[in-house]
This record gives sequence, structure tokens and C-alpha cells, in this order.
Amino acid sequence: MLIAGFPAGAWGTNCYLVAPAAGEECVIIDPGHQAAEGVEEALAKHRLKPVAVVLTHGHIDHVASVVPVCGAHDVPAWIHPADRYMMSDPEKALGRSIGRPLMGELTVGEPDDVKELADGVELRLAGLDFSVAHAPGHTKGSVTFRMPETDDIPSVFFSGDLLFAGSIGRTDLPGGDHAEMLESLARVCLPLDDSTVVLSGHGPQTTIGRERATNPYVRDVAAGLGSAAAPRRGM
Repeated sequence: MLIAGFPAGAWGTNCYLVAPAAGEECVIIDPGHQAAEGVEEALAKHRLKPVAVVLTHGHIDHVASVVPVCGAHDVPAWIHPADRYMMSDPEKALGRSIGRPLMGELTVGEPDDVKELADGVELRLAGLDFSVAHAPGHTKGSVTFRMPETDDIPSVFFSGDLLFAGSIGRTDLPGGDHAEMLESLARVCLPLDDSTVVLSGHGPQTTIGRERATNPYVRDVAAGLGSAAAPRRGM
């Protein structure tokens, strides 16, 4: 399997391209602010043909390049219905202006083809299997994507802004809820095998085992405790 990832834009949001191998079809995850050029470079480098864009949530740092990327390749975008409005109204999703200079660089709106995600859905895209889990807390429509373990690679978990290396997503923006975040961590993350590779919306790669051992929020959830203060990672 091929996973090509790069941080993009003002918020350093991780965008991922996932394919069975070089020269095949691929899925693009979270093409955010200023990600379109990096997407095209990765497609050319690995000779990939996109078949879909899938989104972990609707914040502008994860969806800002959806319209140009989907339009250039005539592919649909998948998003949870609770976050769909954010593609057309990013400032409402943040509860504040994101700034005129950034707004001038964005193509706000929906691509021509939008499909909606739901908890427990199994997506088969580009010959790959993605298990969708609804994981509210950072936003009401946050989701994660998990790929199953194979003979040669462990399970891969695209956590969006639910789980980071050493931290979790912020919950102080509209639609955020710290109690929901902790519940999502318990329900979605804790059952995963320690070997599961975590590719998050911001920051470096980690594993569930490493986070179970060192992440204070994950440790508190595993112990049945609640962390009082939400961190400020991501947008």
C-alpha cells in the first residue's frame, strides 16, 4: 500500500493520498488550505488517479482545497452531514473571521458531487476498504477512517482532529464538546490494537499503543477519568 502525506497551508494540516500501489487509483484525505498544488505533485510523482476525496470534518483547514481538487479530477467528496454546511460557510463553523487575506485565497462552497458519511459505513474506494466511525467532539460531524490490517502492514487509522501524538483536538469552537470528545476517544480509539498506526490531521505519525501509554487524555479515558481542560491543537 502507498500512503503519501504532506502538511499544507497556514495550519499545517496533513493531507494524505492513499492507494494500493504507485500507478493505481487513490483516495485523497483532507485537502485543506493551499493543498491543491501538493496534491497534484503527489499524483504526478506516484502516477495516481484519484477516485474520491474523503473528509474527517468540515473545518476550513481540512476542506479549503476540496472544490479545486474535486473539480480538476471530476471526483466526489464524502463528508458527514453535520459538517457539510462548513464547506459553504467556514466562518460560521469557527465563530469568527478567518481573515481577509486567507479568505481571498479560498474557493468557498461545495464541489459538484457531495456524498454523505454515516457511522459504521464501510467504504470501498480505489480497491481499498475504509471503516467510518462518527467521532464528535472536535465538531459534530467529525469522523475517522480505519483501514484493516493486512499480511504486511498493520491497521492504519486516519484520526482527523480527534487524536494527535500526545494530545487531542480542541473543543472550544462552535460544535465542539469536550465530553463528546472523551466519549469518542473511549468508543473509537481505545478498542484499537496497540499496533494501529495513527495518521492524524496535524503533527507526526504515532500508534495507538504509544498514545495509550503516554497521551494524558487517552490514559485518563482508559482509567475512567475525565480531563478537565481541552488542549488547543488544530484549528
